[in-house]
Amino acid sequence: MAALKYAGLEDTDSEEELPPGWEERTTKDGWVYYANHLEEKTQWEHPKSGKRKRVAGDLPYGWEQETDENGQVYFVDHINKRTTYLDPRLAFTVEDNPVKPTTRQKYDGNSTAMEILQGRDLSGKVVIITGANSGIGFETAKSLALHGACVILACRSLARGTEAVQRILEEWHKAKVEAMTLDLASLQSVQHFAEAFKSKNLPLHILICNAAVFGAPWSLTEDGLESTFQVNHLGHFYLVRLLEDVLRQSSPARVVVVSSESHRFTEIKDSSGKLDFSLLSPSKKEYWAMLAYNRSKLCNILFSNELNRRLSPHGVTSNAVHPGNMIYSSIHRNWWVYTLLFTLARPFTKSM
Repeated sequence: MAALKYAGLEDTDSEEELPPGWEERTTKDGWVYYANHLEEKTQWEHPKSGKRKRVAGDLPYGWEQETDENGQVYFVDHINKRTTYLDPRLAFTVEDNPVKPTTRQKYDGNSTAMEILQGRDLSGKVVIITGANSGIGFETAKSLALHGACVILACRSLARGTEAVQRILEEWHKAKVEAMTLDLASLQSVQHFAEAFKSKNLPLHILICNAAVFGAPWSLTEDGLESTFQVNHLGHFYLVRLLEDVLRQSSPARVVVVSSESHRFTEIKDSSGKLDFSLLSPSKKEYWAMLAYNRSKLCNILFSNELNRRLSPHGVTSNAVHPGNMIYSSIHRNWWVYTLLFTLARPFTKSM
């Protein structure tokens, strides 16, 4: 080898030429791989260029692909009555994704969950999704379940949750889905849910805080807190804290908080710049449904950022997401005006 290197034969000007001891081969489905006979190993990347390639087009006329007793592909040239392990199409290869698209280029506002998850195997992953019996939560649960994940639909109504489970099972009878009761307007219910989940002795790889109310009239929960604030934020905050130990034990794991761009149109500080707790759970006199929703979504953002700062060193990441503008779901059901606005905007928005 030293003599070859000295003579300039070990390497050449062409990055496509293989070094001594290497051989180019193909799989049954046309992917190119490289065999290193000196080290007795194979790899997908070209040893010089690092590119991955596949063969293009059909076999030439008179050629046929066969497999030997060791499972290795070889080729028969019936016209010239010969066999070879060298694919005759290797002269016409194409690169596998020569320009790798960025996430922004690959996905946009029209991408569906099923498109984004295409090719992913989530077998063995355990997911909890709040508010998963309808809307965004249901589509998320269905998409994850159809890709192999074990999904728990955490719903206020067990009956509606069970119906959602049946709809998923109708699409794939082997889907691993289960409905459990979770009422975010009751901190006791949140605690009972966490205890019931822990009793299953399951890991938790993904926790999606999706449930929310929008445009709801003023009311207090059994815990004495304004309902929009508790359902949209505080209930989820408590749920994450109760399941934090399971998430850490299951790392790598993640928390996804479904927030909204509407968090930009409010503030939770007083005139002096200090946090004003009275804004989070206002009295009936100070209550405006849209502002309450915006503030709860701002709390989602702040919570997710701080959660990621604290837990990411332990293998648990947290992200807050904006699902899209004016998505037509049942979230608008509390007031006919919102239903009218959502209906008018429907042609210009994303579908479920």
